[in-house]
Amino acid sequence: MNDKTRQLFNKVFSRYVSTGFIFVLDILLSFISALVLLFIVRYLVSNSLSSSSIEYWNSFGKVWLIGTTVSAALMFWLFKSYRIIIRHSSLSDVFRFGLAVLCATLLDAVILIVAGLWHPNTWLILFGYLVLCVFLIVTCRVIMIRVYEDMQRRFRKQEGDRMRVLIYNTSDKAVALEARLHNSKHYNVIGFLTPDTSENKLTTHQVPAFSFVTNEDVSRIVSEHSVKGIIFPTEKETRNEAKRLVPFATELRLKLLVAPTIDEYANLATQGVRNVKVEDLLGRDEIAISMDKIKERFAGKVVMVTGAAGSIGSEICRQLAHFGIKKLLLYDNAETPMHNLRLELEDKYKDLNFVPIVGDVRQLARLDYVFRTWRPQVVFHAAAYKHVPLMEDNPCEAVLVNVIGSRNVADKCIEYGTEMMVMISTDKAVNPTNIMGCTKRLAEIYVQSIDNEKTTFVTTRFGNVLGSNGSVIPRFREQIEQGGPVTVTHPEITRYFMTIPEACRLVLEAATMSKGKEIFVFDMGEPVKIDNLARRMIELAGFVPDEDIKIVYSGLRPGEKLYEEVLSDLENTDPTQHDRIRIAHVRQYAHADACVFVEELETLSREVRIPDMVKEMKRIVTEFKSNNSKFEIYDK
Repeated sequence: MNDKTRQLFNKVFSRYVSTGFIFVLDILLSFISALVLLFIVRYLVSNSLSSSSIEYWNSFGKVWLIGTTVSAALMFWLFKSYRIIIRHSSLSDVFRFGLAVLCATLLDAVILIVAGLWHPNTWLILFGYLVLCVFLIVTCRVIMIRVYEDMQRRFRKQEGDRMRVLIYNTSDKAVALEARLHNSKHYNVIGFLTPDTSENKLTTHQVPAFSFVTNEDVSRIVSEHSVKGIIFPTEKETRNEAKRLVPFATELRLKLLVAPTIDEYANLATQGVRNVKVEDLLGRDEIAISMDKIKERFAGKVVMVTGAAGSIGSEICRQLAHFGIKKLLLYDNAETPMHNLRLELEDKYKDLNFVPIVGDVRQLARLDYVFRTWRPQVVFHAAAYKHVPLMEDNPCEAVLVNVIGSRNVADKCIEYGTEMMVMISTDKAVNPTNIMGCTKRLAEIYVQSIDNEKTTFVTTRFGNVLGSNGSVIPRFREQIEQGGPVTVTHPEITRYFMTIPEACRLVLEAATMSKGKEIFVFDMGEPVKIDNLARRMIELAGFVPDEDIKIVYSGLRPGEKLYEEVLSDLENTDPTQHDRIRIAHVRQYAHADACVFVEELETLSREVRIPDMVKEMKRIVTEFKSNNSKFEIYDK
């Protein structure tokens, strides 16, 4: 096929065929149907026609051809059948064509009766017209679709080989995905891969289904059909096969792909799928939250988020944008991330009334200005220093941000009558072994000690979030892209993981059920061994661990422990109405005592008296025992 033909095809079919052209074509097909029926009738009765009969059929023919053309045009316009995209036509569209022609036929009958041209056998003519007209309209569309697909296939062959892929399962979403990729320039869907043996060799959209039970079945199907990849219609189905199909597919060096969620489409290339990420395998099913209660709680409120440009803070902002809040105050001291968040919110949430504020929670005067100017009714306090080894080297800054900053925010909430403050804490506050964890526990203690009638204080505590800034997954991904090695601190180290959106949804849910002074603990699911996580990421990238990319064990970092605790077991928590949220049992402190030790820690940190400050932290939080740290000497 030469370039001129190709250019002509692209020009004609790059956009949908003109609706005006289809409208005229359908009317023409209707006219042809009426003409054919008239010709057949005249031919059958021509030998026995009298002069009066000839005059009758001449009058009938004129009224019949004009009437069917006008009635068809009217009904096609009323039913808008010409607006149906031909290449996506379905059985329901055939019914729509048929209904339009049926109504046109009934109108023809009325015209013939009014004109006094009704004949005892006229209903046969009308029935024949109905059948022939629908047949021609449907046949014409089928021919157009087949021509289009044939031309597309010829062009694709000239453009080079596409990746031969299987789509997992035969669910509605899988079938819809196959239809979306039908004309893809990148992927050639050669079948569905289903665990349902009853569907073996069945076809959908002329695409066969291949059932599998064992790894040998998958290997045989892949070999026979030269498969290069598997596409999962949803992240949930990817997780369902995380321990069976996914590991074996990576052994076969198959490309693993997944259809993105609706939110991802805006930033996705036009091929419509993306690579499977380890986050897809670690995530859990969508959690159920009380959307109505959350909207009722925050709608019409002025809401402030500290640390708004961070991983958790920015996601809280995105979710709050859907709840009809009056004004959103973004508070963060990181200029570039704040700028990026501002651009994102302006682009995605054009009706959101928000104010980006560059400020530091350590600066009391700046906080006072914000509270005095905008009077936030709800505050989500996500600002914190969170990196364990870095805070072991900079303990004074950890205290100033995590403890003093939290105190400053809480005190301003009381001073200006804020309805609620929600503090974001961490599982590292449970039996802390590092400076960062202890500072978060100290912040919890101060916030919990406040007893105020106007302001409700609530703390939420959870573990690592997938893909957060500086977390292990982006770090591993970067190391894999560079060819390794991937550094794991210890072969036995484990962590709990939760997706950022899931964590933020639970934060919002906890805020709606709080009565004040609780520490809400989230169900973090099953712990994940970081060594296994690194190996899985290497495999998903198409490499073999320890062969293509080495794994190096670097040793535990200062303050790091092998296993994190979240206190989500039944003995140390009380249940709530949400099955993934519980209330932790923790020691209570008097507010006067909390004020004293926080002021003392502030003095020591500002004077950079590190030994005295750490000793005071260990005195207050008696369960704080340093691990793999220079501060272990103060535990003796």
